[in-house]
Amino acid sequence: MQKIMDNKVVNWLDERFNLKSFFDFIKHKRVPMHRHSVWYYTGGVTIFLFTVQIATGLLLLTYYQPGVNHSYESVRFIMTQVSFGWLIRSVHSWSANLLMFFLFLHMFSVFFSGAFRKPRELTWISGFLLFSLALGFGFSGYLLPWNELAFFATKVGTDIIGVIPVVGETIKEFLRGGPDVTEITLARFYNIHISILPIVTIVLLAIHLAFVQIQGMHEPEFYKKLPAENKKSIPFFPDFFLRDILLWLFVLNILLFLAVFSPWDLGLKADPFSSAPAGIHPEWYFMFMFQSLKYLPAKIFSLEGELVGILLFSLGGLWWFLTPYWDYKIKGKKKPGFIRFIGILLILYIVVMTVIGYLA
Repeated sequence: MQKIMDNKVVNWLDERFNLKSFFDFIKHKRVPMHRHSVWYYTGGVTIFLFTVQIATGLLLLTYYQPGVNHSYESVRFIMTQVSFGWLIRSVHSWSANLLMFFLFLHMFSVFFSGAFRKPRELTWISGFLLFSLALGFGFSGYLLPWNELAFFATKVGTDIIGVIPVVGETIKEFLRGGPDVTEITLARFYNIHISILPIVTIVLLAIHLAFVQIQGMHEPEFYKKLPAENKKSIPFFPDFFLRDILLWLFVLNILLFLAVFSPWDLGLKADPFSSAPAGIHPEWYFMFMFQSLKYLPAKIFSLEGELVGILLFSLGGLWWFLTPYWDYKIKGKKKPGFIRFIGILLILYIVVMTVIGYLA
């Protein structure tokens, strides 16, 4: 750290921007080391994968052309004519899926460790909003290649949104730009995907990271109860930071392996006048909701089954969003076990319904 501060360029910047305080903060920042420390790295991996998404997305934008007569052809051109275009697209698609996987891991690790509790309520809320934005990225980006699977999955997805009472049809028409999935829908999803969502995500991510840096790494209850001499920790820089980078390189190798040996398929071009292909389904991170809706009867107490399902998922999302506040109301010695039970039950539900969805 001292060598960095002795650098002439750093000294020149320090005179103008007071970098010394920043380096002092990094120098004194430490990371607790305990049996659950591995989960600290999931947040860094999600940021790394989000960076990969931005980098590969910008490269794809240099050739991608939105429009029902251009989107599919431009993606095919990227995959067949542009040097390493197939690799960039596969990395972009696979990194999006890995990003969602690590977001789930990070979210549940925060839940099980109790890192959402006071004074970290706003950190949890900002994290939940980032997770929701990631789902928005997945939904909006799915349509951009304008292939058969994406077209009908978007049609089904927006139809489900339309079931929401009062505002459903309005949201559905706003997303589609009309009653059907057309070129206007593609243009709206394109603008949402490359401009609105990235701007909102970057701002919210900066706020989320600021919360984490100001409050420091969460210490689990068992760690707090340890005597001071038994509490182990490492400096954030360079020790933890270098470990983080090593994990990023490992994830990058997995990502490249998937992209090279299982390149993302383009499929057939969308034909709005054809019937939906058999086995139409959304991406895996939406599958548990999609499969659950299929099991609901057509009518439940005079209400449409889909409507009841949407309302239940909406209430469930709100309940998860407010986790720090309902957790605060639970008292007693059995509280940790009850919280773990809820988390395990939720994971089992998501996994089982996802597996059934793909096997069905």
